[in-house]
Amino acid sequence: MELEITVVDAFTDSIFGGNPAAVVITDEWLPDDLMQSIASENNLSETAFLVLSQASVYQIRWFSPLTEIDFCGHATLASAFVLFGKCPELSVITFTAKAVGELKVKKTESGKIQMNFPNTKPEKVDVIPDNLKQGLSIPPVEVYRNSQAYFVIYQSKLEVLSVQRNNEALVLLKPLDVVVTCKSESQEYDFVSRYFWPANGGDEDPVTGSIHTGLAPLWAERLRKHDLVAYQASKRGGVLSCLISGDRVLISGNAVQYLKGTITV
Repeated sequence: MELEITVVDAFTDSIFGGNPAAVVITDEWLPDDLMQSIASENNLSETAFLVLSQASVYQIRWFSPLTEIDFCGHATLASAFVLFGKCPELSVITFTAKAVGELKVKKTESGKIQMNFPNTKPEKVDVIPDNLKQGLSIPPVEVYRNSQAYFVIYQSKLEVLSVQRNNEALVLLKPLDVVVTCKSESQEYDFVSRYFWPANGGDEDPVTGSIHTGLAPLWAERLRKHDLVAYQASKRGGVLSCLISGDRVLISGNAVQYLKGTITV
């Protein structure tokens, strides 16, 4: 069996930047173990698998090299980029996923792709887990939590960039991951972050769309604004435009194609 695969760098307008995701479109679902094996072989933070339900509506599932993921933003952006390329007449695509329901994605006038996601604003944690304290070289003082991760607020970009992690401690927080973040010190961005996910995918994720459904409303409240620009400060780096709209978070970004090929299984 041969399957077409496309690899897209998401949340960037430059090749080798942002977060790479693989996209595989099939007529019906492949066996779960085969999808996991493909994702493991790709060894990218996510591989998205799509199945057409009806015109411009696709079921979507996301797999890291380790496990299936409930929700992935950058692989959704990559998937939309591929579909808009295949069908230029489309302006809106709907994805359906078991854990997050219906996700609408559209092309904007600026050329960015905008994704309509649930608002997952985190709540403050009164008791900080010992494994979180032990897992970060800079002690967390202010911590929030949602269904995806612990949110550690730092005072400076230097702390966000320099913090070291102990994956053996952080993995014990499973199923939750960890994001460290601070207010931006430049006018170019509103906040910066890094995302660690040893429990679910690997070491550090380059750019994470899903975590910004929690980061954006958290910083919107702290900064008293609803339209924000975020920078995820990994080695590859990525820029996300975030707009808070009630119980939804609209996240926009650019994407570029890196590879198109064939999988033989």
